[in-house]
Amino acid sequence: MTEYVVLIPGSESAWATASEAERQTMYDRHRRFAEMLAERGHKVTGGAELEPSTTARVVRGGATVTVTDGPYAETTEQLTGFYTVESEDVDDLLQVVGYLAGAEGALEVRACVDHSG
Repeated sequence: MTEYVVLIPGSESAWATASEAERQTMYDRHRRFAEMLAERGHKVTGGAELEPSTTARVVRGGATVTVTDGPYAETTEQLTGFYTVESEDVDDLLQVVGYLAGAEGALEVRACVDHSG
């Protein structure tokens, strides 16, 4: 079984101004997404909604470690959440991710590197 990460970018300003009903609709869509994954044999192994990028810290290494506030990149969209999903059928997984992408916009799916041997 291969593990994949589903990266969810989004507009933090749109989320900040969303009504409670709009937020609930999105949470309901995420619940349905998780149900669809389970129904089709995919296994969610982790994931989270992330705090706003204004709470991020950027760490740079080298001779000295420096830490700065804010997101790594200045963009209109930031990484707002992610799922990790085990699957034996990436093509089907992509179809289910398409359900969530219908509300979120373009999502990125990547296989995780397997270092187990």
